Amino acid sequence: MDAYRTLSASGGEAVALYEIQKSKFIAHAVHVETEEAARDFILAMKKKYYDARHNCSAYILGERADKAKSNDDGEPGGTAGNPILEALKKRGVTDACVVVTRYFGGIKLGAGGLIRAYGHTAGLGIEAAGILEMRPFVPVDMAVAYDQLAPLEHYLRSEAIRTEEPTYAEDVTLHLLLPPEELEARTAELTDRTAGRARIHTGDPRRIACPV
Repeated sequence: MDAYRTLSASGGEAVALYEIQKSKFIAHAVHVETEEAARDFILAMKKKYYDARHNCSAYILGERADKAKSNDDGEPGGTAGNPILEALKKRGVTDACVVVTRYFGGIKLGAGGLIRAYGHTAGLGIEAAGILEMRPFVPVDMAVAYDQLAPLEHYLRSEAIRTEEPTYAEDVTLHLLLPPEELEARTAELTDRTAGRARIHTGDPRRIACPV
């Protein structure tokens, strides 16, 4: 299970504005996980900005970023959709869609100007959304006696080990999240620290969203 980067999904769509030579560019960036969701978002932006001359877009999907598509929406070929797509690739994100709306200001920007404007605006939208890295962690449940709790909690804090809320019963079950590459060494160390009294159960790896 590999790590990958995507846009934050917590705040919905992010918006950014860029103006140059009287043309107004508006970026909307959002986390999506399917082509249908990407298409629906692009359509929603076209409906919202129905009076704009162009609503150009790009998206990348899949943990390996193996699905990608862009659309110039009437701009000269390669001057809009591809720069938006490149902005996503440059930041290494997937499961993401960006729509850049343009209101033409009457002054032509030329092909180079369009490429820079669309790419820059898309980048602003991506940064406004925020990038998360989905990293793999292995859940480890460790049941210990109450007299071992305080020193263990101190150790976990000092080592910056991720934890979830403990479960309190006859014993205390600590719920840890360990990077796969640290699993063997950490569990061995925890076993030593509890003199072999801890009951340790390892679950299936899952990804956790981590700010970049």
